[in-house]
Amino acid sequence: MEIHGHRGARGLRPENTLPGFVHALDLGVDAVELDVGMTADGVVVLSHDQVLSAVNLADTAPAVAGDPLFPYVGRALGDLTFAQVRTLDASARRPVPGTADPFAATQRPVPGTRVPTLAEACALLGPSGRVELAVELKTDPDWPEARVRRFTVAVADVLAAHGLTSRSRLLAFDWRVLAAAAQCAPSLGRVALIERKTLRPGTRWLAGLPPADPVGAALAIGATVLSPERHLTTPALLADAHAVALPVAVWTVNDPAEMAWLTRLGADAIVTDYPDRLRAVLKALKLPLPSPTPVPAPA
Repeated sequence: MEIHGHRGARGLRPENTLPGFVHALDLGVDAVELDVGMTADGVVVLSHDQVLSAVNLADTAPAVAGDPLFPYVGRALGDLTFAQVRTLDASARRPVPGTADPFAATQRPVPGTRVPTLAEACALLGPSGRVELAVELKTDPDWPEARVRRFTVAVADVLAAHGLTSRSRLLAFDWRVLAAAAQCAPSLGRVALIERKTLRPGTRWLAGLPPADPVGAALAIGATVLSPERHLTTPALLADAHAVALPVAVWTVNDPAEMAWLTRLGADAIVTDYPDRLRAVLKALKLPLPSPTPVPAPA
């Protein structure tokens, strides 16, 4: 069973940030999962949302005086330059008033945290020597093929520049990313993400493949791992995937009882906001644990 820290360790530190990755490595994980997008000037940065969210980002000051795009939160990432994105404060979670936030009581703020680039994440995680990078590309079926390919190539190039191709895998709900990766960077792992909405009849997420047989479709697109949401993970799905030697990484699991059930069921990896909880479950089951990999805290 592999432990994958979701967005670093979202339940414990700000998501998709260098301090979050440091904390995940301090705890001990097999892989760090992170999300990436691309700015208007072509910089690959860490961001889960294509439209910047006030839940995990806050404006500070405009990149230049009188910037007509300021404030930046609420705008599309692809409409902003890296200089504009870099001004954002990513140090704390800010729940929407009147809504329940499961991380409000457990995520510790890290003042001064900014949105990092993928290159900065690679520089931090690379020296760990063994921890893998699970890089999810945030795209949309409405994007033209050329934009999907350009984004995929840009991400692959950053990983290659840091010598991390052999330790990295690309994740996508939009399976055109996986097809592009198979052509431009075949040495990278390719993870086929699925959830209930992407398996509906007439779906546009699976690069034209039929959703009735997600295991067969994942094989057809050239995936090396199938990654279903936890609600889709059944004994039958696991059996079908393992019958064709396709590992299964389940997301996002935060309940210890569910973690134990999936472990006994034979899942190959669990993606969790709380790597500490999963470590405790695996320890109780007397299963091997990844060693902590301390790194210097980022400046």
